[in-house]
Amino acid sequence: MMFELPSEIIDYLAELDAFIETEIKPIEQRDDNIRFFDHRRENSRTDWDNEGLPTEDWEELLNEMRRVADAAGHYRFALPKEFGGQDGSNLAMAAIRHHLAHKGLGLHNDLQNESSVVGNLVQPLLVRDFGTEEQKRDFIPAMLKGDMRWSFGLTEEAHGSDATWMETRAVRETRDGVDGWLINGEKMWTTGSHVATHCMVFARHSGADGSPKGIGCFIVPYGADGFEIGEYLWTFNMPTDHPKISFEDVWIPADAILGDLDYGLVCAQGFVHENRIRQAASSLGAAQYCIDEAVKFAGERKPFGKPLSVNQAIQFPLVELQTDAEMLRLLIWKTAAEMDSMPKPDVAKYLSDKVSMCNYKANRLVCDAADTAMQVHGGIGYSRHKPFEHIYRHHRRYRITEGSEEIQMRKVAGHLFGFMGPNKQAK
Repeated sequence: MMFELPSEIIDYLAELDAFIETEIKPIEQRDDNIRFFDHRRENSRTDWDNEGLPTEDWEELLNEMRRVADAAGHYRFALPKEFGGQDGSNLAMAAIRHHLAHKGLGLHNDLQNESSVVGNLVQPLLVRDFGTEEQKRDFIPAMLKGDMRWSFGLTEEAHGSDATWMETRAVRETRDGVDGWLINGEKMWTTGSHVATHCMVFARHSGADGSPKGIGCFIVPYGADGFEIGEYLWTFNMPTDHPKISFEDVWIPADAILGDLDYGLVCAQGFVHENRIRQAASSLGAAQYCIDEAVKFAGERKPFGKPLSVNQAIQFPLVELQTDAEMLRLLIWKTAAEMDSMPKPDVAKYLSDKVSMCNYKANRLVCDAADTAMQVHGGIGYSRHKPFEHIYRHHRRYRITEGSEEIQMRKVAGHLFGFMGPNKQAK
């Protein structure tokens, strides 16, 4: 069976290209904004004297890009029409993420904080799917305007993939006649805390360690008494907006809960498949960029009087990468298209293993491709005159975050051996 992207997606990619050239590139080139993408001056993004946070002018540039993209109708592409979007399909979003990453780094699609002319706007949909009518009314418009920003508080210093063993606790407490919850504990890697207004705090209120039941998703406002932002953790890829946070007798009202009180982790998993397939497509696009640049350089560079490309030591590693990229691209397109053909619960049941295959293989591939591109380019590839080291630093984190590759391989194994999925073995 032949598989090609539908013509409407191809046409939209061309529309995005034209928009980037006419609207985004001029902003990127204005007022020395190129300093943020010139890898010799990449430190212009980081305020080294303010805990390594992103600089204000860097973040304002990203905000300007998003405003321009939103006004042009691109930023909300993936959202339903009721939120000003275009009901973008999973296949379309995978193709877009791949296409933008394949273009290389720039204001159109920066890796630092997933900023893109086509946004991956998860939280409004989380509120739509899990929120009360009051929460939908109060939260979604504020999120889309940028007045409300949520961070994500799941991981703890002693607990990452083992989320059901978290130690943060919530207990019922009434204050001034108002029912509520008292929260104590800590979280880390709460990305975006320097600008967030609220944090999705996952805390156990009942049940035994290891059980998914008894963990709620509590919406805690920054600035609440007892809520403190701690150390910003400096990472392989700077700047950082990933601090530790702590809660000491933080009280919130009883209605500050998203979703089912007993099964708050469902909110955490709510859009994991859409996120993972889009991340896989982005990683593959960046990998293809690295492969293409290495092939181009190998044809131009002529040590000892002949092109590098005639050497099998150069050819064969790139052949392996290109072969993997071609096979993975078809799996991503096929999986994304299948996701569009069924309800979300069925995606989790029938396609979860395929999504994990796409994600962990693509995240591994881009790291290998960036490393090989550095090697082919030699010293200049290792330097910040080329983007490969930046691509490697960014994408290396995806082999850990949003489900480490080991966790995703375990999911594939679960489907393969019948421990989970539609053919789950009877216990």
